[in-house]
Amino acid sequence: MRPRLVPLLVGLLSVGSASVAYTQVAPTCRSTMTGDLRLHTLASTVFGNTRTIRVLLPDDYGARGNEGKRYPVLYLLDGQNLFDACLSDVSHREWQVDETVRRLTAEKKIPSMIIVGIDHASAMRAHEFLPYADPFESLQGIEPAGKQFPRFVGREVMPLVDSLYRTHRGPENTGIGGASYGGVASLYALTSAPGIAGYALIESTPLWVGMGQLVRDTDPLSTVFRRVFVATGELEADGYPELNRMLLRLHRRLEANFRVAGYDSTRMKLVLDPQGRHNEDSWAARFPGAIVYLFGDWKPPVPR
Repeated sequence: MRPRLVPLLVGLLSVGSASVAYTQVAPTCRSTMTGDLRLHTLASTVFGNTRTIRVLLPDDYGARGNEGKRYPVLYLLDGQNLFDACLSDVSHREWQVDETVRRLTAEKKIPSMIIVGIDHASAMRAHEFLPYADPFESLQGIEPAGKQFPRFVGREVMPLVDSLYRTHRGPENTGIGGASYGGVASLYALTSAPGIAGYALIESTPLWVGMGQLVRDTDPLSTVFRRVFVATGELEADGYPELNRMLLRLHRRLEANFRVAGYDSTRMKLVLDPQGRHNEDSWAARFPGAIVYLFGDWKPPVPR
């Protein structure tokens, strides 16, 4: 089975594959961005490169009387794919994070919060996101650098954001999330560096990385966190039912490990989307439910 699965998986995970040829969108593309988005360039000593950090501020951030107000923060990977289809360098689709957060905040379903998009490193994306090798990845035999990703977020990205904006700090006020290899990096950060984030959004994650080591990292699960939302589509590998069954088995095993550790449905939620595929449209469709589940009842810390 493996020879015929390799080409499929390279395509399935092309948003995260080091072999992808990243292309530019035509200049006529009309931006879909809404809201107050601030861009910052971060030079990373951990990875030895630079990238854009995209900070979406809530509508009330600059309101009169809010000068001392602080906000929870959700860090999302693949910043190019979150807010603007013109920036999505593979699929030219987006998560619609800006529109969704703005609407849910106005409806008072989530608190006013800061969303930070961490751009991926183009052709080095898989190398930076994966803590363990992907057995189906085309560049086998190269040790990935993803075990450094939590250090990159915790020591470089978060201090930058905290220094520029009024954030509530600490894992009780901080979330991290991503899809595909971004989901791998987010789950690894949650389990290996629990001081970074207490909330996590784990979407369409290839849990087979490291021949299942990502799942074994949760058995036994000793990480303390606030809330985790995990989702995958039942059509992630459309046309390959055996691969879809594998993904579903791995996700159910992951859920079982969380349950054994004492996390009920109020702390960990698994969504198996019957029509979900491995694309931004599916992630955008599930994002409203995910962020309401994670932050819907968040309360600001009581001053000491």
